[in-house]
Amino acid sequence: MPDPDFELYDNVGRDADQIAAARYGIATDRDLLRWAKRDAEPFLGEHPLPDTPLPGPDLAPYHHALAAAETPAQASAVTQHLLDAAGPVLQAVSDYLLSAARWRGQNRGAEPESPPKMLMAAASRSLDALALAHRADLAILRAAYDPAPTPKARANDPTSAASALPPAPPHTPPTGPAPGR
Repeated sequence: MPDPDFELYDNVGRDADQIAAARYGIATDRDLLRWAKRDAEPFLGEHPLPDTPLPGPDLAPYHHALAAAETPAQASAVTQHLLDAAGPVLQAVSDYLLSAARWRGQNRGAEPESPPKMLMAAASRSLDALALAHRADLAILRAAYDPAPTPKARANDPTSAASALPPAPPHTPPTGPAPGR
């Protein structure tokens, strides 16, 4: 029996997506969400949730610091501080999505493209943003501090042995005995 809120012949007040969905006898995403909201009202009355979005972080200090950064090290310091600050929030979102995937054991034996598996992928991908940003930051630092070696010179070239060593970090005093001793 079709849902009384979704009549196939009634296009009055419907948008193009709803009209196209009606042609195939399916509901739009908006219809599904509206019906679920209606059916969950008694439940939400017993379990009230905040109506406002989660507070967004104030990223102005990070933007200002990044704009003032003049070296890759300074930019990396800002980026790493932001990633450290965002990590707990993204971890909490990931944990919730994982809980939603495991709700009532629906993930057990689920097909690869099923909703529980999609939720598990979303949980993982929410943390992928941190990992990808961290890898990008390390690539920038590697380019600044440890660039790829130049092609090796001939074996009888006396300077080739010294070029095989990694470069010293910038602004580091030389190690070894003090000159003149």
